[in-house]
Amino acid sequence: MDTVAPKKEQRKVEISSAEWQIMRIVWTLKHVTSTEIINLMQQKQTWSDSTIKTLITRLTKKKFLSRKKDKGHYIYSATVSEQETMDEYANSLFSNFCAHKTGSVLNELIDTLDISKDDIKLLQKALDNKLKNAPVRVNCDCLPDGCDHMC
Repeated sequence: MDTVAPKKEQRKVEISSAEWQIMRIVWTLKHVTSTEIINLMQQKQTWSDSTIKTLITRLTKKKFLSRKKDKGHYIYSATVSEQETMDEYANSLFSNFCAHKTGSVLNELIDTLDISKDDIKLLQKALDNKLKNAPVRVNCDCLPDGCDHMC
């Protein structure tokens, strides 16, 4: 009988693509004013000041950002870890995919993304460790009773 890997449960990170762009600036700079965020975002996007301010407000309401007033300006900083947020988002995204096809999606990502030699070595080590206890097959989980005959 084949061993089948169970699907890992993850919490969902509710953040839009536009909000990710704001968070990347805040994570990079650590403490930043809305004016700095606006100036940097407008170098990357053609968004208006009000659009960027709306995104900052949303992220603050969602508790991704905190703000403190300093000399008449609000200083924003992240309340969540960049790596943990990226990991949670990726796990949440992959939880929407057919478990049986996860490997092929990962393979496509590896083929298309720029990855450093050090990261490739880390991936190889992780895969070698994963191989030791990996199931022979990961079953489809699209239907309540599976759908192996269709995948």
